[in-house]
Amino acid sequence: MVKLFGSLLLLFTTIAYSNETILVVGDSLSAAYGIDPQQGWVALLQERLKQTYPHYTVVNSSIDGNTTTEGLQRLPELLKKYQPSIVLLEEGANDGLRGLPIQAMENNLAQMIELCQQQSSQVVLLGMRIPPNYGPKYTEQFTAVYPALSKKYNTALVDFFLDGVGDNEALKQNDRLHPTASAQPKILENVWPTLKPLLKQQ
Repeated sequence: MVKLFGSLLLLFTTIAYSNETILVVGDSLSAAYGIDPQQGWVALLQERLKQTYPHYTVVNSSIDGNTTTEGLQRLPELLKKYQPSIVLLEEGANDGLRGLPIQAMENNLAQMIELCQQQSSQVVLLGMRIPPNYGPKYTEQFTAVYPALSKKYNTALVDFFLDGVGDNEALKQNDRLHPTASAQPKILENVWPTLKPLLKQQ
């Protein structure tokens, strides 16, 4: 009986600790804005993980219109609640589109990375770019934030989250900003090669 109880306890402990959470912290680009949520790249990621890494659960905490300031305000509670092993950090696009100060955006993202790392969560930073009509100086400084933070904090980096989508009008909704449902598999393919090496086998 003691052996049986010990075996069951070991099995329960193994199962409990084998479950992993991936937290997505982002804006409308990850919140499936304008399309069925099940068509969004985050939902597609969960479906892929069910096939290859079934012990991972994806929690999508993305909110339309979120800036890095709002993301930073929300993050501590999200980390406490979900205790993720991996955080996909997709923030900054709204800061850029609103022309907010680059330094403030960088500071917010840095604090978010630090909070994640303090909880031993690995970070995948999803790099963003903005249209050139904001002027070369602003757009260059904006783009440079992501690789600089990735290098400073030694995080994984997706160089451009919307690669192959952002410059393809056929993959944009009528607002010419948000990706269509057809674009979502491509977005996942942009993220997957960087995320996959961080995943643990069950």
